[in-house]
Amino acid sequence: MRPLTRRVSLTLLACALTACGSKIDKSPNVILETELGLIEIEVYPEKAPLSAGDFLNYVDRKYYHGQGFYRVVRDDNDPREMGMSLIQGGRGNLEPMGKPIAHESTKMTGLRNDAGSVAIAREEPGTGSAAFFFINIGNNNFLDHGGERNPDGEGYAVFGKVVSGMDVVKQIQAGEVVQASEDERTQGQFLKNPVIISKAYRK
Repeated sequence: MRPLTRRVSLTLLACALTACGSKIDKSPNVILETELGLIEIEVYPEKAPLSAGDFLNYVDRKYYHGQGFYRVVRDDNDPREMGMSLIQGGRGNLEPMGKPIAHESTKMTGLRNDAGSVAIAREEPGTGSAAFFFINIGNNNFLDHGGERNPDGEGYAVFGKVVSGMDVVKQIQAGEVVQASEDERTQGQFLKNPVIISKAYRK
């Protein structure tokens, strides 16, 4: 191969791999349109492929449309008095749209339940899915692997972070709650009027 031809071929290959200057988006952003405003989430499929992939699947299949945020935790309703601060959303009381995913602990991913991070809700490890997720408002690092919130010490799988709309998240958290609950762990944590997600889509 002649040198000039070889240089042209390498240039074309480089363009093909990088879309001629534009990088492949390895951290796609998702927009949640709610009644109170937009929430934008950066998703990390390279760091948490199972959790992020399940979330993006729910987004792409429009499984969040018409669903919303229904549970809030703050200083006045945290029974453990640990200062946990978050909102939980997803499919509400409806069934998950698929099987549970394996638990990706923060020890595995290197991510943390810091303020703004988004994680998979669960019961036992391996029972969670993107059907139910939560957004941390405070630094809830007791929800990380080895944290003291759960007896199993496995924590909760983080897969993304809010990059815009934390004001909307905090407004949701401040909503009026219903005091009664079937589970003493969630007394006073369910919103009287859940905040609806009208649409969820990739930016």
